[in-house]
Amino acid sequence: MAPTRDANVVKLAVEMRATESRPNPYLGAFSLQQPLAAFIVELCTHWEVENPEYYALQYTEPTCHYVTEKNRGRIKDGTVLHLVYSALRTAEEIFQKLKKGQPEDKKEALEKLVKMSSDITFAHEFISKQGINLLIACMEMQRNESPLLPYILISFLELMDHGIIPWDDLQPSFIEKVASYINVQGTMDTRTLSTSLTILENIVLNSQNKYAMVEKQITLPKLLQHISNNKKVEIQQSVLALVNALIQKSDPQKKKYWSTTLSNRQYRTIIINNVLIHTETGSIGGDMAHQLYVLQQQLLNQYEERMNTSMDVNDQDATDKIKELRRIAFESDGESSGNVTTRRPEYKKEYKKLGFRNDINPAQDFMETPPGMLALDNMVFFARNHSDQYAKLVLENCYRADSYECPFGRASIELTKLLCEILQIGEVPTEQGQTYHPMFFSHDHAFEELFSICIVLLNKTWKEMKATTEDFSKVLSVVKDQITRTMSQQPSTLDTFRTRINSLTYAEIAEIWQQERINNEEQEMQAPPIKELRRQLEPEILELIQQHRLRFLVEGTRFKYARGVRAKDKFRYCRLSPNHKFFHYDDCDEKSVPSIEDLSKKISIVDIKSIVVGKDCPHMKDKTGKKNTYHLAFSLILESNNVNENNSLDFVAPDEMVFNYWLDGVNALLRQRMPSGATARDLEMLLNMEIKLRLLDAEGVTIPQQQPLIPPPPPNYNFCYQLP
Repeated sequence: MAPTRDANVVKLAVEMRATESRPNPYLGAFSLQQPLAAFIVELCTHWEVENPEYYALQYTEPTCHYVTEKNRGRIKDGTVLHLVYSALRTAEEIFQKLKKGQPEDKKEALEKLVKMSSDITFAHEFISKQGINLLIACMEMQRNESPLLPYILISFLELMDHGIIPWDDLQPSFIEKVASYINVQGTMDTRTLSTSLTILENIVLNSQNKYAMVEKQITLPKLLQHISNNKKVEIQQSVLALVNALIQKSDPQKKKYWSTTLSNRQYRTIIINNVLIHTETGSIGGDMAHQLYVLQQQLLNQYEERMNTSMDVNDQDATDKIKELRRIAFESDGESSGNVTTRRPEYKKEYKKLGFRNDINPAQDFMETPPGMLALDNMVFFARNHSDQYAKLVLENCYRADSYECPFGRASIELTKLLCEILQIGEVPTEQGQTYHPMFFSHDHAFEELFSICIVLLNKTWKEMKATTEDFSKVLSVVKDQITRTMSQQPSTLDTFRTRINSLTYAEIAEIWQQERINNEEQEMQAPPIKELRRQLEPEILELIQQHRLRFLVEGTRFKYARGVRAKDKFRYCRLSPNHKFFHYDDCDEKSVPSIEDLSKKISIVDIKSIVVGKDCPHMKDKTGKKNTYHLAFSLILESNNVNENNSLDFVAPDEMVFNYWLDGVNALLRQRMPSGATARDLEMLLNMEIKLRLLDAEGVTIPQQQPLIPPPPPNYNFCYQLP
């Protein structure tokens, strides 16, 4: 018997990489409980290398990081390690070359520093030697076109990412210097520009008091200029990341400025023509999609304040807006404002026609948040900018019966609330989010314009559904599906969105829902527990189908008489005896239904040897015409000692259903499987119906793919409940 292997011992390979010579690799065992220092001493002894304290182990994949006591758990069987100079010695070597070395030595040291900076073990050693300050000093000495500058900035960023030194410790002069690489006139190395943008982004996000310094140095036009002038994705992505950081960390007033500025046609066009143009080709990567999603979300979140602001009865501006809605809808252009007092009694009726719930004081309708005052803003935008559609929509509903009118006021409030929910207004952008909509960058007032499109759609869907006020929630659910399905196609403009959503009618939505329901049911039927339930129910359902077939045979059927020259003019009636032991048959006319007593001939079921169909039937072998009857023909083959001289009883069924039922019934009597397609269809239908009935109580519950584990029995059964 082979000895048991120690689980704490792994087999590995170690290559010597610290010296110029490359001795043969070490192949051997390593105990996970052995200190790393002891193992390094063992390796140095193996290769006859002095000063083992100068060396350390390093992983070869996925990143070349030092092996430490904290991460040594990654060592598995077959791991390949390198023996290299320790982090302390490597950091000292790089530090000295940067401080005193020649240009070539500095370049070599920086190239190595870029590779090593992501290792936190090395970072601690390098930073402890004031390496960050040295890098900043080196950066300040370089010209903008220096080939060393990208290496310095990349190394600096990697080292700072470890969080060993807080971003707040950086001096204003450093921020100003990095910003100068962004604001410089002329071309700049892509790596320098991209890293500079990322450094400023990190300063904005991770410092407490450096935001103002960065904002002072950077302007939005200069940032967006890099998007239009530089087609490299990493530059465009870094610009958007910095813009997002500046918006995220700004105060509410500044957020409004950023939102207003970015919604300006001049700046939107830059993003559309240089970034969003790649959406249709699918060439936008995940990181860029995330930055576009964050930017979109932050711009939409500017509506959060109005969404959560309730109506103030003393707000004269809001009151004037409500009056403006009534005026645009019901007062003609030529009507004098001097007639206002004479129209005052009509206000209540007109507010009711506008669809407000509270027609005496419509301001009460905007008390609920969300959507609060945002709904009123949307209604006024629609009325002002689409006055013809607004008046048509309102007046159209005025001529409908009260129960069939689509109340504009209530619909607008609920639609605004729905759009806020779909677009997640007020939600903080997630780290994984990548869903953006190019159409929001195609209009100065994209959200308001989206509302204007959707309120017209809601009225259209209302008419298609022939809805009443009781169906309001149903109409809203259809509109929600229309909006989300159209937005999922990422239309590039709001005009494209309008065209696509208007073509998605209620009838199409209903058809899509029906197909999805069928697909969900089919998928649910494939779950292992459902398959097991089907397997258990199948014998019972097959027995039910068999009983149906035998009852059909007992009722009997009129067949064409297939023998003789004038076979087409004769008929034969056959039925099964109630005790399922005999077939009774005899000739009959075309319309009669003889009783079992009127049928003078019979054969015993036990005398039936088999049943054959189609061309295998004796009465079909010599037929050259009427080939279309082959598929309806069947014969009962009798035992050879039967009195019937032909040893078969032949039939041609009047239709396929009768053929299938008799084929199944005879096979059931012969204790054989019912082979017809009708049986398969009936079995599937009845099984599905039975399973659906049994799953009614589990509606909304996800059927697990595996049976839940049954808990172990209790240690004893010494428990009971004492009734009081």
